[in-house]
Amino acid sequence: MSELGELEPVARQSTAELIAEQLRAAIMYGTLAPGTQLGESDLAARFAVSRGPLREAMQRLVQEGLLRGERHRGLFVIDLSASDVRDVYLARLAIERMACQLIMAGNRGEAVARLSEALSTLVTAASGGDRHAMSDADQAFHQTLVSCSGNSRLERMAQTLLVETRMCLTALQKHYPESDELVAEHRALVNAISDGDEQLLASLIEAHMQDSIDRLVPPLP
Repeated sequence: MSELGELEPVARQSTAELIAEQLRAAIMYGTLAPGTQLGESDLAARFAVSRGPLREAMQRLVQEGLLRGERHRGLFVIDLSASDVRDVYLARLAIERMACQLIMAGNRGEAVARLSEALSTLVTAASGGDRHAMSDADQAFHQTLVSCSGNSRLERMAQTLLVETRMCLTALQKHYPESDELVAEHRALVNAISDGDEQLLASLIEAHMQDSIDRLVPPLP
């Protein structure tokens, strides 16, 4: 994987899935900015692949909702309006709230161990003051949270939403929480799971998502 979504050639034996992974990262980190048109010739040359696997990869991202098609014009990276951002976080709330319920009914000890490791990565990123690293660690924590639910369908749904979330954060870094605040919010989630406090966990995850909406989306008139 290239650093911060930079595109680079892939080996000829690479699959459409690997191309899609690079395109997804480029969209996530803003290398392919919202509204960017994707040209097949240019991308095929940059990846050093034929158009077949490239087209397959781009169609995967269309299905994920990260690319949109315009008739007679081609494919474009999606733009996220204020309404889209709000919808992303509300959808994430629904998925992560259910993931939390499954975690509390399942192996909490394993979840705490995995999330504590993810929290440690976040603490390290926060101590370095690198907002890109903090965003990555934040995303990884929430991916781990959903993964701990043991529900693969929730994981697949969460993956696309987390890419869209990263697009929001890349464009709006100035609204990102301070490092101490970010760490405290995630530590509280781990502690609630460790303590078996399902009601507190539910209120914390809801507050976490609502706070993100409040930071990133202008108030409705």
